[in-house]
Amino acid sequence: MSIERSHVNMIKKKKRRRRIVFFLIIPLLIVTFSVAGYGAMLYKKAETAFNGSFKDIQGREKSQLRTEKVDPKIDNVSILFIGVDESDTRNFGSATRSDALMLATLNEKEKSVKLVSIPRDSYVYLPEVGYKTKINHAHAYGGPKASIEAVETMFNIPVDYYVKMNFHAFIDVVDALDGINVEVPYEMYEQNSKDTANAVHLLPGMQSLDGEEALALARTRKKDNDIERGKRQQEILKGVMQKAISANALTKYDDIIQAIGDNMETNMTFDEMKALSSYGLKKKLDMNTLSLEGEDTYIENVYYWLLDETSLANTSIELQDHLEIDPTTAGESDYSEQSVEDSDSYE
Repeated sequence: MSIERSHVNMIKKKKRRRRIVFFLIIPLLIVTFSVAGYGAMLYKKAETAFNGSFKDIQGREKSQLRTEKVDPKIDNVSILFIGVDESDTRNFGSATRSDALMLATLNEKEKSVKLVSIPRDSYVYLPEVGYKTKINHAHAYGGPKASIEAVETMFNIPVDYYVKMNFHAFIDVVDALDGINVEVPYEMYEQNSKDTANAVHLLPGMQSLDGEEALALARTRKKDNDIERGKRQQEILKGVMQKAISANALTKYDDIIQAIGDNMETNMTFDEMKALSSYGLKKKLDMNTLSLEGEDTYIENVYYWLLDETSLANTSIELQDHLEIDPTTAGESDYSEQSVEDSDSYE
């Protein structure tokens, strides 16, 4: 083989490997990898790590809003990303509330993704308990299943998969990438992942953030609200994506796999993740981010984010159209909203 041909093949392999990295951080980016050109040892490690993260939801083979189980190879699907703070310092155990919720819909034909951030204090109906309260309490009451059911009720669309990650994975992935470039909107002092007050100090402007700094930026809302917080989280994900496809990230796959595998839980099998590879084959992922408008409110002296009904309805329709489903002909849900006052004691 000539030196020229060898050089060309090496370049092709690097291009294929850049597509792979999307899959390795799928809990953060909803993107994938191409099996072609994937190193056998690294592939096996990914398979082992992600198989170990698999956790099905008992009694839920499919969404109640589906007539049959989806196949991501041919069907449009939805994924709920649940970020939780399961740090040793907080030690909430099974009562951990979700700190970040993002719903993604993936259109197989268009190879496009819509991503909506759900404010954690959104005042919504929780089927798990039968009354309205903050959506982030759903996970404390019934884990991913309760969170999924709450989101399905909100948007009247099926949630096919969930991916739950704690903040250790977020920090480790960002650090494995040697930091990410993100715009910081204003000066801030924030606690770190160990709840040490004012441990993170950020100045406004575009800058490179390490894992702790990126987490602080993702969590803060001292000077604005959940809507702006959700937008920042989306920008952070884009920052991770941009860094992940850079040439400097090629040697970081092993660390990224380890970080995610140790801190992830999902009902997606390894084969189902691989089925999303076609989304990563596009030169630029078609991702559209959405926000849910609303306003601050207090109910019985407890703060909530009161969703704007028109914004919620329009977002619901947009997601239904993207999934190409007719909610009037989908499978019937057993969820029924009752007029019960919020008796929740959480704040």
